[in-house]
Amino acid sequence: MSLQNKIDFALIFSVKNANPNGDPLNGNRPRTDYDGFGEVSDVCIKRKIRDRLQDIGEQIFVQSDEKKNDGMPNLKSRAESEEYGLGKEAFKLDKKKPEKKIKTAKMACDKWLDVRTFGQLFAFGKGEDDASGVSIPIRGPVSIQSAFSVKPVSITSSQIVKSVNGQEATGKSDISSDRMGMKHRVDNAVYVAFGGMTPQLAERTGFSENDVDKVKSILPKLFEGDASSARPEGSMVVEKVIWWKHNCKSGQYSSAKVHRTLTVNADGSYELVNFKDLEPEEIDGF
Repeated sequence: MSLQNKIDFALIFSVKNANPNGDPLNGNRPRTDYDGFGEVSDVCIKRKIRDRLQDIGEQIFVQSDEKKNDGMPNLKSRAESEEYGLGKEAFKLDKKKPEKKIKTAKMACDKWLDVRTFGQLFAFGKGEDDASGVSIPIRGPVSIQSAFSVKPVSITSSQIVKSVNGQEATGKSDISSDRMGMKHRVDNAVYVAFGGMTPQLAERTGFSENDVDKVKSILPKLFEGDASSARPEGSMVVEKVIWWKHNCKSGQYSSAKVHRTLTVNADGSYELVNFKDLEPEEIDGF
């Protein structure tokens, strides 16, 4: 059964001596807005959700390079694979026959959890054996905002020396220029992200109550198994997940009004203003 109740949720997580989301256009420094508040993009959060779902054995279409389990080099190959995807025939579409486009979209939603959760645009361009060039947009029922820190963040930058040369050293020093680099970290901060699930869109993708439970179960442990040099194990942790389940598809209140009932402090503590007919569930981090 597809989702029957509108859902809003909030994710409160802390960062200590880690780079939660580097900005490649700014030397991979932690992302910040113009006022100095830390930011973790919605794309980054969705990546971690996909990875955790894949860890529990779910079929994921948009896989990260280090998580690939089918050997497919790109999304087009995965989608058209006979073994791991839908096969090339599914994407031989005709603008005059929209029913096949709908059928292919349904097949994709049935096969991959992240497609029926977040949606996907299948637009691979016009190939040699594809006379249509028709794209397939799928709008997912789960939306997530970027996370922002409660207060402006303090960023520490350190110069580092890599352990090995990537290029031949020149001159008197045996250290080539490519061995020198910079490493950045957020010293200590609390971030908040909001999200929601829309039943009306869930009906189109087949996103079910069972799928809701899967996403809900992995949110408290979003950063487990995600360690790296920039994010050492234990440096990022979900402190609390706040979960609001409305009593109908349209919801008793707007998402904006629900989100405003939550106030998060710099130390990670929070206050909730509860509605009489919408009690939030408070879930501890992993």
